[in-house]
Order: sequence, then C-alpha cells, then structure tokens
Amino acid sequence: MERALRTAATGMYAQQINIDVIAHNLANVNTTSFKRSRAEFQDLMYQILKSPNSSSQNGNVEASSEIQIGTGVQTVATLRDFKQGDLQPTNNPLDVAINGDGFFQLRKPDGTIAYTRDGSFKISRDGRLVNSSGYVLEPEIVIPETAIAISISKDGVVEVLNSGEVEPVEIGRIELVKFVNPAGLRSIGNNLYVETQASGQPIFGTPGSEGFGELMQGCLESSNVDIVEEMVNMIVAQRAYEINSKTIKTVEEMLQMANNLKR
Repeated sequence: MERALRTAATGMYAQQINIDVIAHNLANVNTTSFKRSRAEFQDLMYQILKSPNSSSQNGNVEASSEIQIGTGVQTVATLRDFKQGDLQPTNNPLDVAINGDGFFQLRKPDGTIAYTRDGSFKISRDGRLVNSSGYVLEPEIVIPETAIAISISKDGVVEVLNSGEVEPVEIGRIELVKFVNPAGLRSIGNNLYVETQASGQPIFGTPGSEGFGELMQGCLESSNVDIVEEMVNMIVAQRAYEINSKTIKTVEEMLQMANNLKR
C-alpha cells in the first residue's frame, strides 16, 4: 500500500513539471524565434519481490518468472525543439531571419558569446548593430551616420548607401554558427542560448553555404509553438495527474478498509 502511494506521488509530480513546460510554451507563443520544449520521462527502479528460479524433476527443468514492482516515474530532461518557425515579414531593414540552420552571435557585456535566432536588431548610439538587450552582434558591424539605406544579402553581406552617393558600400558580413547538437544548448532567457558540453563546439560558416540557412532581410522568425498541440498535451497531462490522484484516494480507501477489519 505504501509503495502505491509513493508511486502515484511521483506520477503527480512528473505531470506537474509537464504542465509547467507546456505553460511556458504557451506563454511564449508570440515570442520571436522561440523554440518549444517538451519534458521527457523515465520509469524508476524496480523492486523484485520474487526472483526467477529453476528446479529439476526427473531431468526436466521448470523455470518460474520473477515478480517486479515498479516504483514510479521521474522527469529526466526538457528537450528543446529547434524546428523552423514561420517567417513573418516586417518591412524593417534591421530585422533579419534565418531560413534554415544557424544562430547569430552576440557579445554580452562580460565578453562571453551567446547565440540567438532572434534577428530583431537595432542601431546603438555608436552605430553598432545590437539586439534588444544591447548585446553587440559578432562580427561587429558599424553603421555610418551618413547611411540612408541598409541592405543585407542572403549570404550575409551588409551594404549601406551613404548620403550623396549612388553606389552602396560594403561595411561587413554577418556570420552564422551551428552546433552538432543544438538541443544541448542551455537557454538563459532573452532568446539567448549558451554552449554546453552536450551541444558541442560552435561551427562557423557563411549564410547560404552548405549546412547553413540563408538570411531574409525584413523578416522575423515566429515561435514554433503549435497552440492546438500544446492544448492536447495539456489535457493529457491533466488526465494523467487526475488518475494518479485517484490512485492515492483508492489506496487510502483500501487502507481504511484494512484498518476496519480489526474492529
């Protein structure tokens, strides 16, 4: 009886975490380039109540199967799905989406590099391209004060048309990185990721080259959260939580019946 109570409790806790993950996905349904997560579960260790044995009678071997009782479930990981989101046109020349694999590089104030697929860039007071948090795009690109138009090609070449000139001038090139296992990246909020041992080292490349996506100026990548799918997952998690709570209630009633036997 006590084992069943503990097992059902692990099921309720696992579904609580599952609901937390689903709620986070739904909360970010409109977040630029957000990638949904999903919880992964594994069964806990088993208790062997009866070991398999064999006996010989008149030269014949008879084997009996063992009795195993599971002790519940545990949440082992939350995996991020990096499936491409839809590209939404914004007509803002500083908005850049990646159509395919790859991440932008951003230099944080402490000098470390973070990675993002959110290409909603801004121009800082000193002319550098930065994200909404003020982190500088790497390699650094500086927009001159005389620029009246900005052009970003599919292969990452950044050109500006200066006032009084008729020909655009190249001022830099956007570089992308990718990872062998992007699901191993650690999310730190603000649409940013940092590398881990699980993700592997960053692989540098040019947009549009083999294995890297192309850049789409004037577009942003939307979240890849499917509201219908998340609602279905929420209903399933709710039903699983409910049935585990009913298991606890049933065990309590059985214990009460057992206690009443001695009266």
